[in-house]
Amino acid sequence: MNRAVLVTGGAGFVGSHVCKALAQAGFQPVVYDNLSRGHRWAVQWGPLEEGDLAQPARLDQVMRDYRPAAVMHFASSIEAGESVTDPAAFYANNVCNTLSLVQAMRRNGIDRLVFSSSAAVYGNPATLPITESHALSPVNPYGATKQFCEVMLRDFAAAYGVRSVSLRYFNAAGADPDAQIGEAHDPETHLIPLVMQAAAGDRPFVSIYGDDYPTSDGTCVRDYVHVSDLAAAHCLALDYTERAPGAHVFNLGNGSGYTVREVIDTVRRITGRTIGVRVEPRRPGDPCSLLADPGRAKEWLGWAPSRAGLDVQIADAWRWFKRRRALSDRNGAATTDDNVRRFPVKTVAEYRPWAAS
Repeated sequence: MNRAVLVTGGAGFVGSHVCKALAQAGFQPVVYDNLSRGHRWAVQWGPLEEGDLAQPARLDQVMRDYRPAAVMHFASSIEAGESVTDPAAFYANNVCNTLSLVQAMRRNGIDRLVFSSSAAVYGNPATLPITESHALSPVNPYGATKQFCEVMLRDFAAAYGVRSVSLRYFNAAGADPDAQIGEAHDPETHLIPLVMQAAAGDRPFVSIYGDDYPTSDGTCVRDYVHVSDLAAAHCLALDYTERAPGAHVFNLGNGSGYTVREVIDTVRRITGRTIGVRVEPRRPGDPCSLLADPGRAKEWLGWAPSRAGLDVQIADAWRWFKRRRALSDRNGAATTDDNVRRFPVKTVAEYRPWAAS
């Protein structure tokens, strides 16, 4: 049986964790990444094929070489603020390149896709917790691009039989419990790693954007879901595409939320460090609260998050943060490329024994 899965953006934060989960489940992840945001050191459980989604000939070559049974798609631009200032880049990368990918799948006889979507498709929610039936009204181009891709996949399912699952993440957090991989964006915009940078003395303070929201302490509430739990959900979604025709969507969150100040206080407690805080004006488009209703994923996929607590998520993230800093300090460079277990170099034929005649 062909156990290869093509993972676009597999050198990134969520994609690399999914690759580990795939390998543990007996699949062979094949990472396709242009490394514009991802890291070579994050590719530890299968081959890395460098390439861009805007290169159809390169996509075809990789698909012919490995003959994947399915595709998992993480390669996209993700910063909502940047999408407002440069929407053209987001539509090109997130929408046009997704179309390029799905067209390559059709040319190569691949009909199963798990798509990395986002809770940003909902915009400012009218009701909480948010179910998949909530109206879609994104407030920035990033969210709009994810919505367009979901519509595309629905149409491709109806017209061409492409089976897909779109997973709407809430706030991905944590890191691999073994500290082999973790979050490493540059520049960093996510709250938990920013707070850890302040705890480590890498920045003088953490900005809180608005402290006058109608919440318990005036700061925004978000639903944080551990990246390893996200990875497990992707493996379940992959199995779901094998037995369920059509295009499907699921929320991935824990159904409970924490304020910005609660996150900062938890990092203080876990790290034992002093963290400076500065209150800034609200950012346009920031919803007061985002909470998932994950019941559909639990019922239909059998998904059961195992690392839902904020303490666990932050402890895992802090363990990874310290390891990455230690490796960087030891070598005088901000990289872990030469200090992680690298997947053995093999030929394409060795990675796909199922294709041998």
